[in-house]
Amino acid sequence: MAPQNMFRRLLRGGADRRKQPRVQARSGACVMVVDDSATIRAVFSKMLIQDGYSVITTESAEKALELAYSERPDLIFLDIVLPGMNGFMALRSLRHDERSRDIPIVMISGNVQATEQFYVQRFGADDFMKKPFGRAEVFDRIRTLVESGRMMPRHPDLHRTAAISSMSEEEMAAIPDVALREPEGTLENASDTLEPPSQ
Repeated sequence: MAPQNMFRRLLRGGADRRKQPRVQARSGACVMVVDDSATIRAVFSKMLIQDGYSVITTESAEKALELAYSERPDLIFLDIVLPGMNGFMALRSLRHDERSRDIPIVMISGNVQATEQFYVQRFGADDFMKKPFGRAEVFDRIRTLVESGRMMPRHPDLHRTAAISSMSEEEMAAIPDVALREPEGTLENASDTLEPPSQ
């Protein structure tokens, strides 16, 4: 096959994929975002609210545990590098508590350590997402969770309703659509916080 014909077929395939309806979790599903970066929390909130999800955010693992037990979110995006308790420790606590053990959890990190994905799987996370990320990565993780039965699907005949947000349209418009990795050295002793919990 000539290279230009192959290229045309690839382009057509991409266009066909864009025409297919996106698999989404049920409208109004509650998603918790745990990250010490206010920018990343804002980016997540914008993406998710615009797609009809409700959002809870927090900057600490300790507060995330409290919210997970009291609010019972449908999905948690959990950063690995956090001040105080790190994401590995929070993941382990969530998986060992009957109130939260069945909540889907996607770990996120901008750290380049290759061992993170191994420990994420070992301690029971559903998926891993590397910073920087954009809308495609976020909604791909949600699609995978819906297709695997970990989240309830959105009924295709129901129109998407935007979740209620305390942000104005101007504030939402000012938030970027891509979450970038934090600059190196934003947390002191970050390498110490990455140590996974002992078994």
